[in-house]
Amino acid sequence: MPHLLTGAELSLGQLESVLALALAQKAKPADYQQTLVGKSIATVFEKPSLRTRVSFAVGMQKLGGQALYLDEQTPGLGQRESLADYAKNLSCWCDAIVARVLKHETLQILAEHATVPVINSLCDQFHPCQALADCLTLTEQFGELNGLHIVYAGDGNNVTRSLMLYAAMLGARVTSVTPADAAVDSNWLDYVNANSAGKVANANDFNGLAPVDVIYTDTWVSMGDNTPLEQVKARFSPYQINTQLIESLSPQAVMHCQPVHRGYEITSEIIDSDLSLCLQQAENRLYAQNALLSMMLADASELNQTELLRNAS
Repeated sequence: MPHLLTGAELSLGQLESVLALALAQKAKPADYQQTLVGKSIATVFEKPSLRTRVSFAVGMQKLGGQALYLDEQTPGLGQRESLADYAKNLSCWCDAIVARVLKHETLQILAEHATVPVINSLCDQFHPCQALADCLTLTEQFGELNGLHIVYAGDGNNVTRSLMLYAAMLGARVTSVTPADAAVDSNWLDYVNANSAGKVANANDFNGLAPVDVIYTDTWVSMGDNTPLEQVKARFSPYQINTQLIESLSPQAVMHCQPVHRGYEITSEIIDSDLSLCLQQAENRLYAQNALLSMMLADASELNQTELLRNAS
């Protein structure tokens, strides 16, 4: 696992190990305060961030390391100097590059030239760190994902793809309900179905989906799309998570990766209800990412992977 770009770099065993370690670190954080002592990561941002920036910075501090924030929103990566030079220079000083970028191709170029791990903290195609936090949250809530039916509603985007992958690897069924022109591409569905114990599928409405354990939504306008939400409201309003839909599907939980656009993809009544797991998801960004960083970066002299997993068991 030299890099984490699409999320598919993780085997099922590694995914389960990350979640087990995250649970252990969350339960007894003091036991892991020295895990990444002396380690530094560069956190690179081409897009604004709250949860990603804070969770990586605070998370590294809790593990004894440090995170350096690099604002690359203006003029953007690859403008001042080549991506290859950028990656090579960061590799001289940092133990990993965590990048939130506009295009997945940017991550691929960084990984090609970096000599340290590159971790995708969000791009236009995938959001594996969010999916790790989501699976951690579902594990806490239900004990396991195997057999769960998760319905994703709205725009088939980076969050949808990553959720499909990790939830299905863990045995869940994931149905993405979107307008036809906003569906997850069939190639990704085929890949996930061929490499998972669970099942993923697209749908255009909510008919016949029950029983549903979890319903998940995200913004209707994907990252990098500057279309005003009001312009897409009519197109996506049938996919809004509201009281009527909750009463129809009767899920046990509602998820949203945030930021929330209240009154658009979800109503305030639902996001603020007891069904909502959104703050638990946000909290678990830190613990899922810390477990991933621990497994990728911990020195054998400090705490090797075998010891990490033993502590997590």
